[in-house]
Amino acid sequence: MKKKIIALAMAVGMAASMTAFAEEGAAVETVTEGKLTVATSPDFAPYEFYSIAEDGTPTLAGFDIALAQYIADYMGLELEVIPVDFDGVLTELATKSVDLGMAGLSPDPTRADAMDFSDIYYEGGQALVTVKDNAEVYNTFEAVNNADVSVGAQIGSIQLDLANENTPDADIIPLPKVTDIISELLAGKLDAAYIETDVAKSYQKNYPELEIVLDVPYDVKGSSIGVCKDNEALMAAVNEAIAAAKEDGSLEQFIAEANALASGEKYEGLLDENGEIAADEAATEAGTEASTEE
Repeated sequence: MKKKIIALAMAVGMAASMTAFAEEGAAVETVTEGKLTVATSPDFAPYEFYSIAEDGTPTLAGFDIALAQYIADYMGLELEVIPVDFDGVLTELATKSVDLGMAGLSPDPTRADAMDFSDIYYEGGQALVTVKDNAEVYNTFEAVNNADVSVGAQIGSIQLDLANENTPDADIIPLPKVTDIISELLAGKLDAAYIETDVAKSYQKNYPELEIVLDVPYDVKGSSIGVCKDNEALMAAVNEAIAAAKEDGSLEQFIAEANALASGEKYEGLLDENGEIAADEAATEAGTEASTEE
């Protein structure tokens, strides 16, 4: 189910520059007038996830979310965030149902029919991950590229492409969420997995039994914002906002804050129709945490 979330303003000190842009950028058209609508997949810490407050309230967080708010503020628009699964982000963009997709998206040419790509705003990498007990076994592509080896990757992701490219003979298992992949790794149901490097590092903070065993070569090292196709004015505005966030230090701050939040109590996945953590998913995650503590 699609759930719309109106994000709160985060960047108070940019009022003057935002007002100036709003006046100059009045020609920018968005899906909903006065709003910047962004699809995201909140299972990808530190990019996007739910930070759990002391009272148990989940709040959408991550440096993609903070940057989305910055861009909306910069353009003088209200931010509307639509959490969906990762494959849904691609669909929302392809159908022009949203203005932007922000989910640690790699600007892969195979996605060019569904979206245009902003300038790269974050440099990242790709990794092969397993658990420490298997780190000496599954630490090369040759060792993993075997029909008896189960390998996880997220549906619709670059990581799934990399799994098929580097280990085509393995038993490749596509899963909808990164949290599913981590759970299966920790439970011993997956032998290895392809995960974005900084996301894997984020999980290592809570699950030290995870091990990054290999850097996975990939030509496009970085994340871009998916922009609704053929909207040149919107693209120009997004790139201008990205440049401004880098120049004034905001993006660096967003990344630091997201990494700090991601190491605390968090939830990754879609909320239920009441905006709360679904009971079955919460139980699954609790069970995963319990199993790792035994």
